[in-house]
Amino acid sequence: MEKTKVSDEELKRKLTPEQYRIMREGDTEAPFSGALLGNTDTGLYTCAACGATLFSSEAKFDSKEPGLEGWPSFNDPIAREAIELREDNSLGTPRTEVVCRNCGSHLGHLFEASDSKTGQHFCINSACLNFQPKGS
Repeated sequence: MEKTKVSDEELKRKLTPEQYRIMREGDTEAPFSGALLGNTDTGLYTCAACGATLFSSEAKFDSKEPGLEGWPSFNDPIAREAIELREDNSLGTPRTEVVCRNCGSHLGHLFEASDSKTGQHFCINSACLNFQPKGS
């Protein structure tokens, strides 16, 4: 997969300040605030920065895992090649950061979860995603 080169200046113009803060500075949106949290429509979730397809609605689930239920949750990405996993020790606790492989934007984190079909919980910020309904 050839990576998209997008300058920070271009992303500052394209993204909202919140999206830029989350995707380029590694922040997190407030829990239960994201527009796509309750989305149950069929379709694809793409990177808000570069448009790469990241997740399918078929992999989305309504997490009840304490502390993880406030963001869109996915069992798996559309393809492992769509994302990159990185070690994240920014809060003093080891976590796994999820990044768009195409443009390098921060998306969220990966956790183990008992309520996921795969045992994996991709906890992704709504602000990092666009949704494309099936058939559009």
